Amino acid sequence: EPTLSMFLIVCPFLFLAGLVDAIGGGGGLISLPAYLIAGLPTHTAIATNKLSSTCGTTLATARFIKNGLVNFKLAVPSVIMAIIGSAIGAHISLIIPEKIMMHVLIVILPIAAFFVLNKKLFHDNENDVITLDKRTYLTASIAAFVIGMYDGFYGPGTGTFLIIAFTVFAKLSIKTANAQAKVINLTTNITSLVIFFLNGQVLIPLGIAAALCNMLGG
Repeated sequence: EPTLSMFLIVCPFLFLAGLVDAIGGGGGLISLPAYLIAGLPTHTAIATNKLSSTCGTTLATARFIKNGLVNFKLAVPSVIMAIIGSAIGAHISLIIPEKIMMHVLIVILPIAAFFVLNKKLFHDNENDVITLDKRTYLTASIAAFVIGMYDGFYGPGTGTFLIIAFTVFAKLSIKTANAQAKVINLTTNITSLVIFFLNGQVLIPLGIAAALCNMLGG
């Protein structure tokens, strides 16, 4: 059961994560550790973080769709592969014991931070037109599956990894890549959230409060 101290620790950090994410990205590097600092078990921290991040990603995705930046022909196969990858990643996460999972997270976190904070890895091709050839579809599908698996397993940095994959390998502009990444990221969040929820790992009251603070910060 969530305690008052958990709310007092998580909510300010999630507000900060939303603020940072809106300005330059990388909010996930703050949000997940916040749950761990609050004393949640590793799997519960990942699962509850999915609830709060899904709400923020939903709003961002809706804005991109409203502005006509999402290419649905490219998004459909990506979403299918993202669902498969995220489901596999979430199941692998649940299989790994808590102690081992904590050590894995300690190793992954600084690596994810390096990619998220290193803006030199982004290549803006400054062309919003998407060429729907085999390379684009293949790149999107592979990225959605592999990075989707990572998001189901852990999460922070997923959007950044997708943008890098789309700009470097599919030659999309950052704006277009960001729009496609949001759709995939929303898919992976929802898929893994459902799996974690069915396995009783989500602290719903804490996740909802954190989501509200995260959106307020954003």
